[in-house]
Amino acid sequence: MKATPLAIPEVLLLEPNVFTDDRGFFFESFNHTVFERLVQRPVNFVQDNHSSSRRHVLRGLHYQVHQPQGKLVRVVAGDVFDVAVDLRRSSPTFGHWVGARLSAHNKQQMWIPEGFAHGFVVLSDHAEFLYKTTDYYAPQFERCLAWNDPAVGIQWPVERPLLSDKDQSGKALQDLECFD
Repeated sequence: MKATPLAIPEVLLLEPNVFTDDRGFFFESFNHTVFERLVQRPVNFVQDNHSSSRRHVLRGLHYQVHQPQGKLVRVVAGDVFDVAVDLRRSSPTFGHWVGARLSAHNKQQMWIPEGFAHGFVVLSDHAEFLYKTTDYYAPQFERCLAWNDPAVGIQWPVERPLLSDKDQSGKALQDLECFD
């Protein structure tokens, strides 16, 4: 597996070794030993999640202010634009974002460590999105950064995304509870 640091170096784009032939393909999507070597620290995943969404659905930008979750994300059907926003106040990249196009076709994954808000928007007619988390979902600690906060300036590839009520009421960066 190849790991490429994005503009925020703690966020990694992971590309598996894919073996293809006339029958189809095979790749190892996760290997604990390899993954820890790539991220250069111990990681323990405790929960797997799966979401299904239609075109232009935007989910995010979510994070948990306590019990923060690192996330290893990938797409198994369709195509999404995936985003991570640094919410660590002590970080030189606080408030900055990185994004990558993840798809069933490119089989790439993104590692988003604890301390980041995460979201994605669906670019295909339908997408199936899988992710592993390093802590359990704790709704009492979940927060939402506004997807369109001008202080962050994410350049989403859609103009009018479909949002849940929760995501429509996301807060501006300046009003968020963040990490130290």
